Amino acid sequence: MAARMAKKKIDTEWQLRPTLALRPLGGDHARRELSEIADAAEQDGLPRLAAFLAGQGALQELLAAIFDLSPFLRDTARRRPAILDKLFDQTIEARLNEIGEAVDRAARADNVSESSLMMELRQFKAEAHFLIALADLSGEAETALTVRRLSDLADACTRAAVDFLLLDAHGQGKLKLPHPEDPARGSSWIVLGMGKLGAHELNFSSDIDLVVFFDPEAPAVVDPLDATELFSRLTRRLVRILQDRTEHGYLFRTDLRLRPDPGSTPLAIPVEAALRYYEARGQNWERAAMIKARPVAGDLASGSAFLKELQPYVWRKYMDYAAIADVHSIKRQIHAHKGHGEIAVKGHNVKLGRGGIREIEFFVQTQQLIAGGRFPELRGRETVPMLDALAARGWITADARDALTRQYWFLRRVEHAVQMVADEQTHVLPEEDEELERIALMLGFTGEAEFAEAFRASLQQVERHYA
Repeated sequence: MAARMAKKKIDTEWQLRPTLALRPLGGDHARRELSEIADAAEQDGLPRLAAFLAGQGALQELLAAIFDLSPFLRDTARRRPAILDKLFDQTIEARLNEIGEAVDRAARADNVSESSLMMELRQFKAEAHFLIALADLSGEAETALTVRRLSDLADACTRAAVDFLLLDAHGQGKLKLPHPEDPARGSSWIVLGMGKLGAHELNFSSDIDLVVFFDPEAPAVVDPLDATELFSRLTRRLVRILQDRTEHGYLFRTDLRLRPDPGSTPLAIPVEAALRYYEARGQNWERAAMIKARPVAGDLASGSAFLKELQPYVWRKYMDYAAIADVHSIKRQIHAHKGHGEIAVKGHNVKLGRGGIREIEFFVQTQQLIAGGRFPELRGRETVPMLDALAARGWITADARDALTRQYWFLRRVEHAVQMVADEQTHVLPEEDEELERIALMLGFTGEAEFAEAFRASLQQVERHYA
């Protein structure tokens, strides 16, 4: 009786609040894996976690299933069982907030170096990713919260790296920061997040798209003639801090190719040159891309001012329908290059394939480009709130809004499951039966057949509305 009461006490203390019960691929195998994580907890001096994992109950069954379905999460738990142990004392939300605050402080720590910052940020990111995935797969967090948490984490890591580099340049006399205690403020270094990062819609193993500008005439700049070289060098180091793979992993693969004319421009572009480019030579796909642009690091006020200056370029009072045809031609090019074929399940690209996530995004963005010049409420970055706004304006039906909202979040869950298996940046469903079964079980389906039926129905519904 006493043992049962002690067991109950441990269970109620653990802070995860799941809403889903998942089934593992192999029951015996899953229990063996959980036992190995319990052994790792014992070896790391975490007796309450070891006792909890060795126990019987719904939480243990859920963890066994999650670790069986996701080798990435299983290996993280085995290497760092203390991440699980902390959940006796605080919720996932509370711990993620703590990690965010620690990341924000990291650049200003005493004796911080580039290598020590890289190590610290990677360790924080690995813990945060584990917790975000655990909350998502257990059903504790809705997908909308998952993408926000992933985006906030990327923002914080990028901010920390930028602040470190600004302080380093200030210490070497290459910049004269007006507010060293808040290095980014007034620095004139503008780092815009594009795509899913800009929209707070990052996926689990996402690249981040950044575009970098600066003002060579800002007070922080010591030598305006050297500014392009200086900020390009800092940007190169920023990419290295974020994406280089070390013994502690990587932070975020980083793509700078959305900047103006990437084949012939420096990594960091003067603000005036960028404005002239967009005004004279900007392409319609660049206008569409700028819908989601958001200052994520560096001089946030200068970033917001830059985007405000760009508004007449992005949001035109009288929409040229030829521009919409141009945007749709981009979609056709994507289809041609990405094997946009029949609606299948095995091997289907959840993002770029027929009826996929990209079709919902294009559905929203093309109508934003048509109507956003006249109606400022249609200029938002996030996909689902803009479906709401388009319906409120009568541009789409309430039925289209509800259907596409439902399918958007369903397809995002599928995308996350595919990536949570091994923390790989992929959007393609597996070809093998067992691996497809794994994805189905991660999403709470009874098996591959039930998932395949729901997935096909989702793609067909998106395709109907997009057409």
